[in-house]
Amino acid sequence: MTLDPITREVMAHTFAGIAEEMGLVLIHSAVSPNIRERRDASAALFDAAGDMIAQAAHIPVHLGALADAVAAVRAERPSPGELYIVNDPYAGGSHLPDLTLVGVIRTAEGVGGFSVVRAHHSDVGGVTPGSMPAGARELYAEGIVVPPLPLTPEVERMLLANVRTPEVRRADLAAQRAAVERGAEAMWSLAARLGWSFVNQAARDLMDDAERRTRAALGRLPRGSATETDWLEGDGVTDADIPITVRVEIRDGTLHADFAGTAPAAPGNANCPLAVTRAAVLFAVQTLVGDTPMNAGVTRAVHVTAPKGCLVHATRPSAVAAGNVETSQRIADVVMRALGSLGVAVPGQGQGTMNNLAFGAAATPTRTEWTYYETLGGGQGGGPDGEGPSGVHVGMSNTRNTPIEVLESEYPVRVRRYALRAGSGGAGLHPGGQGVIREYEMLAAAEATILTERRRHAPRGSHGGAGGAPGRNLLNDQPVASKANLRLDAGDVIRIETPGGGGWGVGGVNTAKEER
Repeated sequence: MTLDPITREVMAHTFAGIAEEMGLVLIHSAVSPNIRERRDASAALFDAAGDMIAQAAHIPVHLGALADAVAAVRAERPSPGELYIVNDPYAGGSHLPDLTLVGVIRTAEGVGGFSVVRAHHSDVGGVTPGSMPAGARELYAEGIVVPPLPLTPEVERMLLANVRTPEVRRADLAAQRAAVERGAEAMWSLAARLGWSFVNQAARDLMDDAERRTRAALGRLPRGSATETDWLEGDGVTDADIPITVRVEIRDGTLHADFAGTAPAAPGNANCPLAVTRAAVLFAVQTLVGDTPMNAGVTRAVHVTAPKGCLVHATRPSAVAAGNVETSQRIADVVMRALGSLGVAVPGQGQGTMNNLAFGAAATPTRTEWTYYETLGGGQGGGPDGEGPSGVHVGMSNTRNTPIEVLESEYPVRVRRYALRAGSGGAGLHPGGQGVIREYEMLAAAEATILTERRRHAPRGSHGGAGGAPGRNLLNDQPVASKANLRLDAGDVIRIETPGGGGWGVGGVNTAKEER
């Protein structure tokens, strides 16, 4: 069946609306600020074959990798109506704090599809609060590993026995469960009006249309191939640069990204599974295909290969916490850089980091155990259509700001300063956006983890634009490495200065500089 254009548009928005509603149920039901305020969560719908029908406008690093989670659950031969949980990066997950719930939608004939929600929990065990220890040398140091399992009361009890703040985790899991159920209910309601046969055929038509539109968009780009390299600033074990090399080829309406030449898996946790690498490549492609709905049809025109065991195709037991949040950013950057070498009009590089910061402490006589996690915005690159926005999450992140009032009311932390970082955007005809400065004073002893990038390799400009200023991390005014575990006392002050975006085009005055 081929839908007429009007019906196709209606169905595309209908499916996407269900995914958006799932996300709203989650964020309005969650307890932790990371999900409730910062919206570090994503939702999507899949058909019975495990192909994505639609996604909400959530987080690229989540959404591009969700198909692997559904594939891992399907391999377990789930029964209709079951609810599965998974976070194992080598069995459909991304990194351990991202707990994924996969609901198997029941129909009269059996499995009708999958309702899926992934959310970042601010602790899943491991050696440091926040479960993202800098320099972890194996996966098991980062937290509890959950293969695809039915989420029974026994499995939930086992999970909560291995995490800090179990009551918060319990509440957030309940919010995820409600979101998954809302997706299934909405699909049942849709099928009650239109019939499952029409719903399934409409989903397939939308995928076929997305494939056609993606191939057409890629077909309009310059043909050929280009190879580029960019670098990670260490893995938490060593501070040495780690190369990520990609060869991008566009031919016959397809894009192939091959990562041969990328460094072997790192000793620390900058590695990422191939699912995360695919998600980063898909993000770059999504910037090229305009308003094409993101579903499995887009992925048919994109091929990603990497040597098994390398940094971007890691294998067990390599640690991966920083790979999901930081290496994914660099993969997107280097793919965009290769596209620019092919003649595609790419913008200046954005900040290229999520600026991850986790706090936490054990229980004391006056306070229960607590954990907190957030990422920070920075500058986006200027582009052909205008200057880059300031203080935003860029690339593989699409989360929000955690309000100061929430942070200070729920945790023993005072935010002493939160402002745009003047002069950090790269100059150009269209300048890059500004980074931010966020300064935290500890009101009690705690442990902290910092996972950041672009502290010495600044975001590059494009088409003659200047680069943005690199970021900086400081503890009591002393420089801190881009990836570090810290023990803090009351009165200690952490200052994070995030990078500015690169400028686009020749012109303007270069104001990107280090702020002292």
